Amino acid sequence: MEQAPPQRFALLGAGSWGTALGILLARHGHQVRLWGHEPDALRKLQQQRENRQYLPGIPFPPGLEPVVELESALEGAQELLLVVPSHAFVEVLERVTQAGIRPSSLSWATKGLEPGRRRLLHEAAGACFPEASLAVISGPTFAMEVAKGLPTAVTVASPDAGHARRLAAALHGDTFRAYTSSDIVGVQVGGAAKNVMAIAAGISDGLGFGANARAALITRGLAEITRLGLALGGHRDTFMGLAGLGDLVLTCTDDQSRNRRMGLALAQGETVESARLRIGQEVEGVAAARDFHRKAQELGVEMPITRAVHEVLYEGLEPAAAVRELLARHPREEGESLSSPR
Repeated sequence: MEQAPPQRFALLGAGSWGTALGILLARHGHQVRLWGHEPDALRKLQQQRENRQYLPGIPFPPGLEPVVELESALEGAQELLLVVPSHAFVEVLERVTQAGIRPSSLSWATKGLEPGRRRLLHEAAGACFPEASLAVISGPTFAMEVAKGLPTAVTVASPDAGHARRLAAALHGDTFRAYTSSDIVGVQVGGAAKNVMAIAAGISDGLGFGANARAALITRGLAEITRLGLALGGHRDTFMGLAGLGDLVLTCTDDQSRNRRMGLALAQGETVESARLRIGQEVEGVAAARDFHRKAQELGVEMPITRAVHEVLYEGLEPAAAVRELLARHPREEGESLSSPR
């Protein structure tokens, strides 16, 4: 892939993943203005030239500029990139609107649904900015590894092939590979629903059920993510790629995953709130379990693992009982469960 010409990015979201993407883009020669919702935290980033809370020891490249005012981040930007939690996604878009900005190009690396309305984020973004070209970045990524420059690969999906190529070229480098896709639906479903499966995998491992059970959860989790994705209009091949299987395996098997750590904590008897406080960052799978469970009910798509995680998080079901419930399900043809809603 050819080196992308320098671009000006407004990167909204100064958590671990937003900061890591800002570092990556600035290393590639782009100008990045990094904004977040906490002014005091941004002033620390300006003074310390690193994100000591989330990415300690990783200095900011010269092209990465934290800014306190949203308007300063947006001024002159060629690409607007959101990396905020899903519950804040629409709120931030509305703030952009209030600032008088109508971007022609909008992308995000947020993984989740719009809470309450359960829209995929491209639907929410399109409602706010119907004229904008939209793209999503997703794949198996941990922020610290990207910030350290360790080998990583992602998918950039957009119905606008030119937009996908431009954004992928900006991200692409010696240790970071960016592939393109037109399947903006499937890439979002894979990136968001895998967080629910990671909670399930953490519960299973926390209860000591071993590697066999974890492998079964990952495999069956992929089947139900695929069923839902197809029902929403995604492409089957997407779920065997980086934004599907790749992200699912990473999140279910490594303790850098906040969602996996949530599952481990629940298995040890912690409450959701105490685990959240200890993890100290957004755990997207908690809200995703509720939203995808309801979305599956609306569409008539069977998602037994998602239902079990929902029951643990919201209905008081004991984690061990949830696993027993899954194991007690009636056996069926494996191929049938991949292809049919039920």
